[in-house]
Amino acid sequence: MIEIRDLSLTYQGPKGPVHALNGINLKIESGEVFGIIGRSGAGKSSLVRCLNLLNRPSGGQVLVGGRDLMQLGDAGLRAARRDIGMVFQHFNLLSSRTVWGNVAFPLELAGMSRQEIAKRIDPLIELVGLGALSDRYPAQISGGQKQRVGIARALASQPKVLLSDEATSALDPETTRAILDLLRQVNRELGVTVVLITHQMQVIKQIADRVAVIDGGQIAEMGPVLEVFTRPRQTITRSLIDEIVPQQLPDSVMTRVRELKRQLVPGQAGQLLRLSYAGESAYQPILSHLIRELGLDLSILHGQIDEIQEQTFGSLAVYASGDAARIEAALQHLRAVGVQVQTVPGEA
Repeated sequence: MIEIRDLSLTYQGPKGPVHALNGINLKIESGEVFGIIGRSGAGKSSLVRCLNLLNRPSGGQVLVGGRDLMQLGDAGLRAARRDIGMVFQHFNLLSSRTVWGNVAFPLELAGMSRQEIAKRIDPLIELVGLGALSDRYPAQISGGQKQRVGIARALASQPKVLLSDEATSALDPETTRAILDLLRQVNRELGVTVVLITHQMQVIKQIADRVAVIDGGQIAEMGPVLEVFTRPRQTITRSLIDEIVPQQLPDSVMTRVRELKRQLVPGQAGQLLRLSYAGESAYQPILSHLIRELGLDLSILHGQIDEIQEQTFGSLAVYASGDAARIEAALQHLRAVGVQVQTVPGEA
């Protein structure tokens, strides 16, 4: 559906050229929800605006539905953009128009008759849950409702792709969840490919199928969301998922580890383990196996469990004490059943 090849974007800043994007390569499949996440200034908004050429790249290719947008003239680009809807952070609604009028506006510009517009717009307004508010003006509705208007307006031209540029960052957490649920509904019921730009891993976690992490104008990491959450390879990725799966243990846990270490009897070994698990490994009785079969004492010190795309994932901090050889056997068993194991140095 969307393919980016060796994309670059350079613009002139107050202190000279700014290289916003450098060598971006990615492919977004038809019908998926694809997330692009990064810190402020990483280049994510620059990238999403290259997908419809609101930002014209300095080099590379932008292919949407097999068409290279960089090779299109003005008329061809206008036609291509009708297949690419966009939802903005700050709504960008016309204050003098009602909810219905805002959604209908792009179709009026396209020259459609009012009857044709109504036939298309009325179901959209119902889809986004604003059927009872169609005659209200933007000043009379909430922020979440304004964003629903923005989504309906972006869908009015029946696009194949919907770009969401930080569409929930100005909303409270409850409203954010509702808007993300709506975007997933749009994706599933209308078959629209959704591209999410965000700086929040919670947004990615809720609805994205795959995610690309952008840092310094380059793709640092990319893959299925569950894999990226449970096996982050890059420092920037680990820092971003820290809000979902904390990468550092609290001081209180480390204090407890030192207490357990002092309690070891002669001949016993101890090791603090960080366990990360996902999918089937989350349902296996792995800790009871280590206690029963290997005779280890296990103290669960910290942990959490969550779900992504209907798959369970989580992490545990466990202090294992017992025979050193059996602790090593436990590490091998955990890895064999698909659990990611990190031994915390300095605490053995």
